[in-house]
Order: sequence, then structure tokens, then C-alpha cells
Amino acid sequence: MGQSMCICSRGFITVDNKKYYFVQKLDEGGFSYVDLVEGVKDGHFYALKRILCHDREGRQEAQMEIEMHQMFNHPNILSLVAHTFVERGGKTEAWLLLPYMSKGSLWSVLEKLRDKGSLMPEKQILQIFRGICAGLKAIHERGYAHRDIKPTNVLLDENDKPVLMDMGSMNRARIEVRGSREAMSIQDWAAQRCTISYRAPELFNVESHCIIDERTDIWSLGCVLYCMMMQEGPYDLIFQKGDSVALAVQNPVTIPQSCRYSEGLKVLLSSMMVTNPQERPNISWVLDQVQDLQSCSPNTQTNMV
Repeated sequence: MGQSMCICSRGFITVDNKKYYFVQKLDEGGFSYVDLVEGVKDGHFYALKRILCHDREGRQEAQMEIEMHQMFNHPNILSLVAHTFVERGGKTEAWLLLPYMSKGSLWSVLEKLRDKGSLMPEKQILQIFRGICAGLKAIHERGYAHRDIKPTNVLLDENDKPVLMDMGSMNRARIEVRGSREAMSIQDWAAQRCTISYRAPELFNVESHCIIDERTDIWSLGCVLYCMMMQEGPYDLIFQKGDSVALAVQNPVTIPQSCRYSEGLKVLLSSMMVTNPQERPNISWVLDQVQDLQSCSPNTQTNMV
């Protein structure tokens, strides 16, 4: 790569001879940390994602995430500014320098609306959702699936343009399962990498002979749309109560009667959240429906509960 990156005593990192000041910690997960840094010369903010690689397999997974970022140049997919692997305290870390989105995640925006007792206007839902679909379409067209679409993996810029992030769960869109051992392996992988309340039904109990394809993302996308409309995912409360999400996803999703959005948006939601993956639409169809809804009801507004 020809890139060097080091943490210096004065609180800045150097990437390709460009200095970035450390500003503050942003987030922390099981195997990764995200810090806010500022470019010394350009004054722009960036997010530095540090992935802890505990073994060779961990390093390979981090490398795959880097390659997934590099594969795409799309306005609705988070770009990669720079990257490298560093040794710190005898352990390897993968460092990914990413653009910083000041508005935060879609989830954080929905939380703020919920705290105010407000709902997101349908026009805004359609605008954001269209961008999410456009990014996902680019991923599917390259023969890959994201596998972890959820509101916290969608970032928004100041103009509400969404970008998909966290490419660590991405893999080939079409996976042919041959036998119970392969089925259990994929099921275990999904349990680790695909967020339970947004996970497609076919990933909970993988059949011994089947094909898993990119329509797992369509289910998750439906959960995201539901969350934008209701400010919580359809299975969030079930998971929080400790009940079985695997059992709950076997039944059709229920849209509350109190939902005040258009019938067109409700129909779109129901069409994606179909238990049988063979009956789910592809991303191109979903994107077409969103565009049709935008043209039919450009001024639809729903603001208050």
C-alpha cells in the first residue's frame, strides 16, 4: 500500500504523510473502535475505525472489509479514504480512515424524533430510503450482499443523503448450501454477523440444501423502512423482552392500525417483509416502487404522533 500510519505523542496520526489530529472517541464495539480525527491541512473531520485482529482469520476479515470498500465508488456507499495494518502492543490492528458524517446514523436521527414525539415526514422517508436502495442496488449488481442492513449502518450527511457503512458482513450474494454441516456453518456465521432483529428468517434455521441469496437484504431493508415509519424495528421489542425473534419472523409483519402513512408505503413495506425469500422482490423493483411513490405523493407530510 505504501501507506504509513502511526499514533504520535502529540495526539495526531499520520497517513501518507498527512497529519490528522485526534479529537475524541465516537463509538466502541466488540472488536473495533471509532475515533473522530481532523485533517491538519484540510480541516475536515474523518472517522478512524480501528479493528482489532486477534488472529490470522481476523486480519483476513479486516482485509476483506477494506476490499469491499475499495470495490465501490458510489454516492450511497461509504468511501475509504486510507487504510493500513499496524502493530500495537504485540497485536495487529486494521485502521480504516473514513469520511465523517456529522448528522450521525439514521437510528440517531429517529431517536431524536421519537424523543420529541414526532414522526419522520413521508417525503423525507422516501428520499432517504431511495438513497439506501440505490446503494444496495450497486452492491447487488456486483454480485454481493450486505447482510447487515440496519438503521445504525446507515449514515446521513447534512442534506439527508444516506450512505451504507460497515462492510464487514458482506459476502457473495448467492450461497449454495450442500448438506447439514454447511447449513450449520452459515447459521453460526449469521448469528455472529447479522443483527438478530434485522436478520432474515432463512438465516435463523438454514436448510440443508438451499440457496441463500441477496434477498436476505430485502428483508432487512423492510425492517429499516418499518423502523423509519414506527421509530423502532418490528422485532426490536421482542428481542429486548427476551422472546424468540426466530419464531416471530415466521409470521407476517403486522403494521399497527395507528400508522398514518400512505397505503402505498404500507404496501411497499409488506411486499419486502415476506417470510419466503423466493416471494420477495429484488432491489430494482423496490427502487422503482420508491420512485413511483415519490412521483405520486411528493408533498405527503406526517409530522406528529
